[in-house]
Amino acid sequence: MILHELLNYDVLRVIWWLLLGILLVGFAVTDGFDLGVGTLGPFVARTDVERRVVLNTTGPIWEGNQVWLILGGGAIFAAWPQLYAVSFSGFYLAMFAILFALILRPVGFKYRSKIDNPTWRSTWDWCLFIGGFVPSLIFGVAIGNVLQGVPFRLEPDMQIYYDGTFFGLLNPFAVLCGLVSVSMLVAHGAAWLQLKTTGAVQARSRSAGTVAALLTPALYILAGILMWLFVDGYRITSEVVTTGPSNPLMKTATGGVEQLWFANYQAAPVLWLVPTVGVLASLVAAWGFTQRRELLTLLSNGVGIAGIILSVGVSMFPFILPSSVQPNASLTVWDSSSSHLILFIMLVGSLIFIPIILAYTSWVYSVMRGKVRPEEIEAERGHAY
Repeated sequence: MILHELLNYDVLRVIWWLLLGILLVGFAVTDGFDLGVGTLGPFVARTDVERRVVLNTTGPIWEGNQVWLILGGGAIFAAWPQLYAVSFSGFYLAMFAILFALILRPVGFKYRSKIDNPTWRSTWDWCLFIGGFVPSLIFGVAIGNVLQGVPFRLEPDMQIYYDGTFFGLLNPFAVLCGLVSVSMLVAHGAAWLQLKTTGAVQARSRSAGTVAALLTPALYILAGILMWLFVDGYRITSEVVTTGPSNPLMKTATGGVEQLWFANYQAAPVLWLVPTVGVLASLVAAWGFTQRRELLTLLSNGVGIAGIILSVGVSMFPFILPSSVQPNASLTVWDSSSSHLILFIMLVGSLIFIPIILAYTSWVYSVMRGKVRPEEIEAERGHAY
């Protein structure tokens, strides 16, 4: 109880805002290379054995990596219930598309090699491509729409109304953000394949990864320039109450403020380190591909992903989900969280279980270390994907 009293409501809200960012980064860095491998699969593997090599680089670990997605969704549901309600209902069709694509992955892994038929196996290879490409694209598109503001409104009784459409999400800036997401996850998948494969698959992955790792900072910088020029930010215009009740309608806010998403960087220039790390680490990854520095490439690309994702949170703080049609209803760190007690109980649980997950994940990666070789796949037909 003493710790509960020391961790004030506003402190816990910021802690859970940070934890949400960490969980999203954890998902992108771990399951992100699974998505990238799925996207690259049909292009870096030419023969059936090569495609099985690609499958077996992620087949034993992808389920564990996806734990971070479940943790992120659970954290949103429990720590930020209004964010969960608005995003999962407003983005319903987009979420359904992601879910459908993700379902293709386990089915593809299990059924792809069940029948020794080229058409059957090619079909599942492209299903695995969909399972990697579609979520990578839509996650980025979602971030692009969040930065622009989402067309939702709240009634006084907190009933949610979403005024947008699925195809309205596919605006030029959001699609550009989607391409940033695809390129950085493709680079991550290529880095993983460079680490885990040999021969022709490794060479093709290295070439694709170099291009993707260079494309990522280029697209990211372009998105930043367009955001500076055309994407307006949001500002709280009433008194900021950091320990008040979770009712977004108790504040006033305004949208359409030019270049406001850069205000936090101007107020604290040290924050420029976050996007700078995202750009520089991606360039280091590109260099690592050319120099065949396998582990360095994977780690630096992961750091680049973290910098790019965290820069969004830094830009928007304290906003989490701004409303483009009713700015007063915008969700912020200070007015859309669960109660003080729930945040505290969840924090204690997270401090117990996240280290366990990290330890188990590290053990699995240690057990599965080493390269997947074509001759091993051919010799273990009954034990490999």
